Amino acid sequence: MAGGLFGRVREAMFPSRKAPVHSTTQAGQVRERKYGGNTKAMAAAYGVAPRTVLRWIDGTRHPTKQQNVDQLQREAVEVQTTERGRERKAKQLAQRGTVSGIGARVGRAVSFEIRGSDAVRARDIHLNLSGDQAAALAVAEDEDEVRVVIGQALADYFNGGASYGGFSADDFDFNSNDFDLN
Repeated sequence: MAGGLFGRVREAMFPSRKAPVHSTTQAGQVRERKYGGNTKAMAAAYGVAPRTVLRWIDGTRHPTKQQNVDQLQREAVEVQTTERGRERKAKQLAQRGTVSGIGARVGRAVSFEIRGSDAVRARDIHLNLSGDQAAALAVAEDEDEVRVVIGQALADYFNGGASYGGFSADDFDFNSNDFDLN
């Protein structure tokens, strides 16, 4: 499973499109699908020599800088689905209305208070995402967009629904390692 919140969401939304495990396969797919087969462009994006990228692809070397490992893994997840495929899935999910059939579990949501006390205890919160929220996750481009969608789902949960007021997506923060879709 890909690391990071964005990677886990993308893999849950598109289960048949998991990122490859091996860095050699990741590097090859990223070069072809994101950089159009241009080794120099990929090398520039990673701050390495083109020969280094070629070595990652042929397996004689692997990324050693954590920044490059993270970037490669993130981009490998990104290239598994096309924009058209994400938009098609989002359209299907949006048509489901208020019940998408996709749920989320958020553990230890924190960072807001009601009348001076923590409103959320250290417990799991189970959310039923609306069709629009699930659609927004399908087309999310990065972790920040995922956080906004889940934050809004948390606000709707604690407000008693989207039509009631009170909390907003910005009122919530959560540990991205303690989150999953189901």
